Amino acid sequence: MDAYIIDWLHLLVRFLHVLTAIAWIGASFYFVWLDNSLETPPQWKTDQGIKGDLWAVHGGGFYEIAKYKNAPAALPTTLHWFKWEAYSTWITGMLLLIVVFYVGAQSYLIDSTKADLSSWQAIGIGVGSLLAGFAIYEGACRTPLVEKGLLFGLVMLVLLTAMAWALSQVLGDRAAYIHVGALIGTCMAANVFTTIMPAQRAMVAAAAKGESPDPIYGYKAKLRSTHNNYATIPVLFIMLSNHFPMTYGHEYGWLILGVLAFIGAWARHFFNLRHQGIVKPMILVSALAAFALVAWVTKPADQTAMAAAAGSPVTDIQALGIVGKHCSACHSATPSDDIFKAAPGGVMFDNLDQIKAMKDRILARAVHTHDMPFMNKTGMTDAERQTLERWLNQ
Repeated sequence: MDAYIIDWLHLLVRFLHVLTAIAWIGASFYFVWLDNSLETPPQWKTDQGIKGDLWAVHGGGFYEIAKYKNAPAALPTTLHWFKWEAYSTWITGMLLLIVVFYVGAQSYLIDSTKADLSSWQAIGIGVGSLLAGFAIYEGACRTPLVEKGLLFGLVMLVLLTAMAWALSQVLGDRAAYIHVGALIGTCMAANVFTTIMPAQRAMVAAAAKGESPDPIYGYKAKLRSTHNNYATIPVLFIMLSNHFPMTYGHEYGWLILGVLAFIGAWARHFFNLRHQGIVKPMILVSALAAFALVAWVTKPADQTAMAAAAGSPVTDIQALGIVGKHCSACHSATPSDDIFKAAPGGVMFDNLDQIKAMKDRILARAVHTHDMPFMNKTGMTDAERQTLERWLNQ
């Protein structure tokens, strides 16, 4: 019953996390597009302090949007703020991290083949990596390096990749990826809380007094907002990566994460430029080409012929023995696993036909990436994987 309740809690928190993330990212993308798409207003608007304006049509209506250079002569009665999308996304993300990876540390966080950790030790490493990573980012933002946008971004990317490598040495591969994503999300939400919102409050306070806001506030808020903008695609990739073991489960999964994060940020740069009327299609073409190159370089070796020639034919009885020992605890009509009380994904290996029907997925997840058995809880050996591969390829 406890596992059943945890599953429903997991569903609720994951749903809320996705929902709030859509709201935050949608608002972020919209305002970046809006800021980059503003046009020079007519003189009479410029005389009123308007820096740029834009006309749009949506939902059967026309919209006129204007951005002031500093602040309007008088503040409106109602002023809309955008902050709870960011806060809610971070809160639900941390709850999801706790429910899935910390409550289920023995199943989702700890990989005993890498390090013999207790649940609290593994949780301490995870939380410590978030605190240390945030301190490094925040410290870097207070140095002259932050003024050099491209160099700053590359340095942060190298540090994130190094963190992914370090975590992958002691935690499960999925957990390593998720903690890098949690760090990026923490920095993004903190940018809103520690810099963007205080800057906006200072600007509003100055405008309420009839004073011209100090431009430094707008500059700092814009800088952190730019960081968030380029971090969006990498963090979205990490959110989805758990479904694709050929990334996190690869021998060089940490490097794949770093490269794909760079490709995502590079692709985002294309759209940022395009919003300003600068169209450079080669950015998008090169991003897609780099993505294809990563997929090609990291593809598993075609070992069909090698496996077939590696030894005598494998019998169905041998294969069923391996599957029964390492897979059926979860993938069965009546699972005996302590965490999974229903077959994950509805995949069951109770008979030979069910196993053969899932040949490609078994090869991909149990042989090529070693993603299954989950966290290798049953201690499946390389020899057993090779035997299973020979049987599947026969």
